[in-house]
Amino acid sequence: MKRRVVITGMGLVSPLGNSVAEFGESLRAGKSGIAPITAFDTTGFDVTIAGEVKDFDPGRWMDKKEARKMCRFSQLAVAATAQALEQAGLVESRPLEGQSSQPFGEPRRVKANAERVAVVLGNGIGGFEVVSDSFRKLFDQGPRRMLPLTVPMMIPNEAAGNISMIFGTKGPALTQVTACASGADALGQALDLIRAGRADVAIAGGTEACVVPFAVGGFQMLKTLSTKRCREPEKASRPFDADRDGFVLGEAAGVLILEGEEHARGRGAAILAEFAGYGVSADAYHITSPDPSGGGGGRAIKLALEDAGLRPQDVQYYNAHGTSTEINDPTETKMIKYAFGDHAYKMKVSSIKSMTGHCIAGSGGIEAIACVLAIREGFYPPTINLDTPDPACDLDYVPNKVQYGEIRAALSGNLGFGGHNGVVAFKRYEE
Repeated sequence: MKRRVVITGMGLVSPLGNSVAEFGESLRAGKSGIAPITAFDTTGFDVTIAGEVKDFDPGRWMDKKEARKMCRFSQLAVAATAQALEQAGLVESRPLEGQSSQPFGEPRRVKANAERVAVVLGNGIGGFEVVSDSFRKLFDQGPRRMLPLTVPMMIPNEAAGNISMIFGTKGPALTQVTACASGADALGQALDLIRAGRADVAIAGGTEACVVPFAVGGFQMLKTLSTKRCREPEKASRPFDADRDGFVLGEAAGVLILEGEEHARGRGAAILAEFAGYGVSADAYHITSPDPSGGGGGRAIKLALEDAGLRPQDVQYYNAHGTSTEINDPTETKMIKYAFGDHAYKMKVSSIKSMTGHCIAGSGGIEAIACVLAIREGFYPPTINLDTPDPACDLDYVPNKVQYGEIRAALSGNLGFGGHNGVVAFKRYEE
C-alpha cells in the first residue's frame, strides 16, 4: 500500500490577500484582485493591469537585510512558508519586528529532523527584475555596475535554497520548472518523495513574481494578455466566457506542508486534508498551445484519479487551469470530459484565475490551497465575469457567485507552455 500523505499547514501571499484566511474570504466573496499595475510605469504598454500582491512587507516574515539579497519571487515563497510552518506547528511563531526582545534575524529552525524535511518549490521564470536591471546596467554602464548577486538572485532555485537556509532544512531542496505547471508538479514531486520514504515532511508549492516590464512586454508581444478591459481591470479575466480576450498576469506564492500520515499523527498535528494523488503527462504537440483533442491534459487527470484511488463519480470539484484565453478554455473543457466522461456534467468546475489572474508557477500552490479550503469549508469558488458562456465551454463553471455543498474529493490541474500537464488530487481526511 502507498504511504498516505496529509496536509498539516498552508500559507500564501496572493492578489486576494496575504493569509489563507483572507484568501478564503475573498474566494467566497467573488472578489477580484486585479488592478492597474503599480510596480512600474506602464506608459507605452498596451497592457496596464495585473494581479499584484498588495501591501507586502518582507520584514514581517524575514530579516530585512536577508530580504534585500532575494528577488521578489523568493521573498513571497519565504513568507508563504513561514505561515505554513506556523500553522503546522513546525516552527515557533515570531512576533513582528519591534514587538519582542528576540533578535529578528535569529534563525527559525524546523521542529523536526531537519535531514528528513524536503523543500520542493515550483518556479517558472525566476528573478526577471534582476535580469532586466542587470542587462540595462551591462549595456549602459558596463559589467562593473552589475549587482554582485545577479546570478544567485535570478536563478529559479533561489527560493528553495533560501527556504532551506532560513528554516534549517537539510533534506532534498529541489526546484521544479515546467512553466505554469511548475507549482502542481512540485507538489507531485514532494508527494513522491514522502511516499518513497526519502522524507517525512515536505515544504511544497509554487511561487512567481514577474509583473515587470520584461515579462509584461514579452507576453504582450505573444498576444496572450487581455487588452480590451484595462479600464475595467476587475472584469478583464473571464475564463470560459465568450468575450474573453486573454489572461491577466498575476503574482503569488502558495506553500503546503506535506507529511507522512504516521509522522503527522505521531506528533499530534491537526490534519487539514489528504494529498491523495498526482498525474503528469506531456502533450508532445506545441510550444504554447495545448493538444486540441484534450487527450494530453485528460491523461494527467486520469492518472491523478487512478493514483488517488478515485472513480470519476467520487469527485465533486475540479479547479481548472482556466486562463481566459481563446484556446485554453475550450481545450480544457475537452480534457475534463475526456477524463470524467458523463460525470463532467454532474460536478462543479471553476477557475479562480478570474479573481487572481494567472500567477504562473504560483498558481499551482494557491489553487491547491483553494481545493483544501473547498473540501474543509464546503464551498465551490466561483468563476467571476462569466456573463456570456462560450458554447464550446458547456460545464457547470459556478458562474459569478459562490455555491455551497459537501466536497469529499477535489482535483486541481495546471498546464504549462511546452505541453506540460500536472494534476493533483485531494480528499477529506479520514483515519
